[in-house]
Amino acid sequence: MAAPLDMEARPVKPGLHRHLYVQVLTAIAAGALLGHFFPSVGESLKPLGDGFIKLVKMIIAPVIFLTVVTGIAGTKDLDKVGRIALKAFAYFLTFSTAALIIGLIVANLVRPGDGMHIDPKTLDPGAVSLYASKAHHQSLVGFLLGIIPVTVVSAFAEGEILQVLFVSILFGVALALVGDRGRPVLELLGSLSAAFFRLVAILMKAAPIGAFGAFAFTIGKYGLGSIANLAALVATFYVTSALFVLVVLGGVARFNGFSILALLRYLKAELFLVLGTSSSEAALPSLMEKLERAGCSKQIVGLVVPTGYSFNLDGTNIYMTLAALFIAQATDTHLSLGSQLLLLLVAMLSSKGAAGVTGAGFITLAATLSVVPTVPVAGIALILGIDRFMSECRALTNVIGNAVATIVVANWEGGFDRERFASALRGQPLPVPLPAQEP
Repeated sequence: MAAPLDMEARPVKPGLHRHLYVQVLTAIAAGALLGHFFPSVGESLKPLGDGFIKLVKMIIAPVIFLTVVTGIAGTKDLDKVGRIALKAFAYFLTFSTAALIIGLIVANLVRPGDGMHIDPKTLDPGAVSLYASKAHHQSLVGFLLGIIPVTVVSAFAEGEILQVLFVSILFGVALALVGDRGRPVLELLGSLSAAFFRLVAILMKAAPIGAFGAFAFTIGKYGLGSIANLAALVATFYVTSALFVLVVLGGVARFNGFSILALLRYLKAELFLVLGTSSSEAALPSLMEKLERAGCSKQIVGLVVPTGYSFNLDGTNIYMTLAALFIAQATDTHLSLGSQLLLLLVAMLSSKGAAGVTGAGFITLAATLSVVPTVPVAGIALILGIDRFMSECRALTNVIGNAVATIVVANWEGGFDRERFASALRGQPLPVPLPAQEP
C-alpha cells in the first residue's frame, strides 16, 4: 500500500483562484460591469455589501478587546504600554499633519477648481444639511468625553472602536496588576482570541460577495459618467494619495528597513477588500491578524491599529485640505496664506473631533469649513456626487498608513521580528501568530 502523503512536509500551493485577493478583484470587476450595464440591478445589490460590512463590524469589538487585553496582561510591563502610546501618538501627529500640508500644497499647485466660476448662491445648502448638522455637534471636548462609554457593556453593544479600546486598556492593566490570580482569565481570553481569529477567517470567505454587491451598487447608482466633470479633482486626489504612500510612507518604510511595495503585496487581499467595500473597517480584523503573524508584537498591534483608525487618517486629511481649496477655487473665493494656515489648524482639530463617525470625510470637511467662514459650507455639494469615488482612495490610504505606523512603532519598541516579517513578505506560510513579546 502506498504511504500517505505528508502534507506538512510537502505543502501544496493553492491555485490562483483560491486566493482571497483574486476572488475579491474578480468580484469588483463583475460588480462594475453589472452596475454599468444594468444600473437598477446593481443598485438593488446594496444589501450584499452592507451585510458583509455588518458581519465584520460584529466581530471588531471582541477582536480588539481580546488582542489588547492579552497583549497588555501577557507582558505585565505597564511602562511599555505608556511608551507605545506616546510613540504612536507622536507618529500619528507627525504624519497626519504632513498629509494635511501635502493636500494644501498640491491644491495650490494644481488648482483643480480653477475655471468653474460657481456662484455660491446657486448651491443647494439642503443637499449637505445632514453633514453640516452632524459637523455642528462635533467638538474636540465632545469627542474626548465620547471615548468614555456609559457602561462597560455599552461600548461593545454600540461598537465604538475608541470606547472598546478604552475599556480594553483599563481591563488589561487591571488584569496585569492582579498577577497570578488573573492567570486563568488570561488563558481563557487567549483561547477565545484563537477562536475569534478563526471566525475572522470564516467571515472573510464572504468578502467577494460583499465586494461584488458594494461595487455594483456604487457604479449602478452614481455611474462612471458622474465623475467626468470633476475628473480633475478625482485624479489629483488619487495621484496625491499615491505619491504620499510611495514617497512619504515609502521613505519611512525604507528608513525602518522594509519595502512599502512588498508590504502592499502582502496586504493585497485587505486592500482589494477596502477598494470593493469603500470601508476601511472591513479590513480591520484581518489587518491586525496579518501584522501580528508577520512579526509585530500582539500588544503593539492591539494598541496602534485601532487607535490609528481614529487618529491616523492620512487619506482623509489629504482629502480635507484638497477638497476645501477646490471649493474655494471653484467658487472664486480668495484665500490668503493666513486663511489657509487657519484652515490647516482647524482641520488638524476637526479631523480628530469627527473621527470614527460614519461619513467622517464629509463631516470633517463640513466641520472645518463651518469654522473658516470664508469658504461656503454649501460648496461641499459640488463634490457630493463624486465623494463615493474618492472614499475608496481615502480608505486605502488610511489602511496603508496604519499598517506602516504599526510596523514602525513595533520596530522602535523592539517588538518586531524582522526575520518573520521577511518570510511573510516572501509568501511563506506563517500559521501561528507570535505571542506578546517582552521588551
